[in-house]
Amino acid sequence: MDTTRRVIVAGAGPAGLVAAAYLAGEGIPVTIVEQERDLPDDLRASTFHPPTLDMLGRFGVVESLIAQGLVCPTWQFRDRQKGVIATFEMARLKNDTAHPYRLQCEQWRLTRMLRDRLAANPQVQFLYDAKATDVVQDADGVTLTIERPDGSTEPLRCAYLVGADGARSAVRKALGIGFEGMTIPETYLTLSTDFPFHEVIPDLANIAYISDPEEWFVLLRTAKLWRLLLPTAPEEAADEARMLSPARIEERMQAVWPNPAGYNVYHRTAYRVHERVAETYVKGRVFLAGDAAHINNPLGGMGMNGGVHDAFNLGEKLTAVWRGADLSLMERYGRQRRKVALDVVQQQALRNRQILNQRDPAVRQAYHEELRAIVADPAKHHAYLLRSAMIQSLRDLEDVA
Repeated sequence: MDTTRRVIVAGAGPAGLVAAAYLAGEGIPVTIVEQERDLPDDLRASTFHPPTLDMLGRFGVVESLIAQGLVCPTWQFRDRQKGVIATFEMARLKNDTAHPYRLQCEQWRLTRMLRDRLAANPQVQFLYDAKATDVVQDADGVTLTIERPDGSTEPLRCAYLVGADGARSAVRKALGIGFEGMTIPETYLTLSTDFPFHEVIPDLANIAYISDPEEWFVLLRTAKLWRLLLPTAPEEAADEARMLSPARIEERMQAVWPNPAGYNVYHRTAYRVHERVAETYVKGRVFLAGDAAHINNPLGGMGMNGGVHDAFNLGEKLTAVWRGADLSLMERYGRQRRKVALDVVQQQALRNRQILNQRDPAVRQAYHEELRAIVADPAKHHAYLLRSAMIQSLRDLEDVA
């Protein structure tokens, strides 16, 4: 096996495995380096937007994702006291996508499907228990140093390197690429339960963003469970043991909806939320994608989807470079996807948080009236869905030179 004439992908999350699957499908040898012993079971992302499903059709996994997930034809903004403010109808995108709905399906299901597909390709190599630690490049290629659990290190040589190794990306740090931005004050607490919220909350969509001046929250339904996202103030989050204690979690869930029988909680995760974008996605023969390139709050489900879109854009351009196009083509990848992260993903996520978190009664009312006006106007409704479903951002890419 020629270890120099290949692409190394650091990180086996959605962005990394989609990039690997794209390149391998074009006949390019790929090595996937993952620091964990197996694929991560990351429960944070579960929303697949329409164009993401359109893209994933290339790999023959969409039918299986749909079979294991939950098709959501609508989603809504609600007020905790007043109920439904605006329900968005995904069917209005029927002429824009082959999948006019959101799909709720855990991201780990996608990564396992892609791994199974890649495992059958003799030009694809997986290296687990291999933590990326350093990157050195020259005119002819890239050397990635990996560290094994016993502390030993090993250099891996390749023609190009894709850094998809998460928010704490060792690849990005080794290259000295800045990752400026902000940290949201709240800690986000995500809980999974089998309680049937849809049977007790009137007119509840499978995806609901519930605003409230005191405590907003988000309800997301998957095929078997409901996921509840609760913001947690810094002073409470400082006492992590109490925040995650069964008694406190039960108290907070009872405040969402009283359940005399008590709640069964199957997963609980608390994490800080950041809004950051790498200062560049491209440095020589190394390219960043997914959380290594950009992170944002999860309100709108754009993080994982944005990473998949990165991977397709990167894969298309890197395939062209592999076949003889000038390496400068990758700079366009960086410009295009970085602009989307700054102008679309972060702005939409921040606006969603502003709507949910707003305490001023007049501003809250103005937000609600704006949302009602959008859903009442067919043209505005359609345009809003194009943006929130990330279709418009893909169409606008051609305007980025």
